[in-house]
Amino acid sequence: MTLIEAKESFILHCKFEKGLSLKTVKAYTSDINQFSAFLTLRKFSNQLDEIDKATLKSFLQFISIKKPKTIKRKIATLKALFNYLEFEDEVLVNPFRKMRIQIKESKKLPSILNITDVKLIFKTVYQTRDSFLSKESYNYKAIIRDIAVLELLFATGIRVSELCNLKYNNIGTNFSSIIIEGKGDKERIIQICNHETKQALQEYFKLFKTAILQNGYFFNNRLNMPISDQSVRLMIRKYTLISGINKKITPHTFRHTFATLLLEEGVDLIYIQHLLGHSSIMTTQIYTHVNQLKQKQILRTKHPRKKFSLECVE
Repeated sequence: MTLIEAKESFILHCKFEKGLSLKTVKAYTSDINQFSAFLTLRKFSNQLDEIDKATLKSFLQFISIKKPKTIKRKIATLKALFNYLEFEDEVLVNPFRKMRIQIKESKKLPSILNITDVKLIFKTVYQTRDSFLSKESYNYKAIIRDIAVLELLFATGIRVSELCNLKYNNIGTNFSSIIIEGKGDKERIIQICNHETKQALQEYFKLFKTAILQNGYFFNNRLNMPISDQSVRLMIRKYTLISGINKKITPHTFRHTFATLLLEEGVDLIYIQHLLGHSSIMTTQIYTHVNQLKQKQILRTKHPRKKFSLECVE
């Protein structure tokens, strides 16, 4: 059996037996296709029984220029493939057996916005809305959509992919909640309690109602199609520049900010884990860092050294 033949069988297994998401299946397909292209480029055999540890080590060296997170995902894909083939008795020897691969990721603290930056972005987008004289143009409608997107990102900490795939039938009555279909098809419900956020969603719905009811997706573009991740990123970049904020801000920055500010307000990490849709509390613990401003404030006002002076020490 060739690698390409094995890929087809494996992808069917992932889709219909494991029930993996389309996004995961797409990533698996891409990773295996890249491995196949590598075999062709280096003139290695595509026959499964000829793919050995030396081949895998050569591939690992080939992709070593990529980010550690990307390398780990590609290796994990190939491991899943060969574990499946071994279980199905399609290979006699799994080349990953007794092969130790350690890829260290540098643990970077997530980039966040302070509350002043958040206010500035919202002020900018609302002022842009108010500057329009005509409310009939598509540009005005697009700004109303941008406001709804920004409000929902900050109100819920939703991932950009989850936002773009949000269905209208997952919106609660009077926009009081949303059901988010997260990673691994896990659903979570988040309440929307802020009046401005609800109002932004309601105003957007009135303008885009036809497209929303037609295709079922809540956020749509000019062509009445679901908006893309890239569209949201470009929109945020635009308002970042207009606001004069000299930071790289992405949709995920709003997610990090949402979590960090809640933590700083004393919200329990367990609740934040649920709101973000993390399967493990270990993932959420990255938010236990505090930004430098908060750290300075804590040490200036809370440090026990403030409770005594040198004059009191004998």
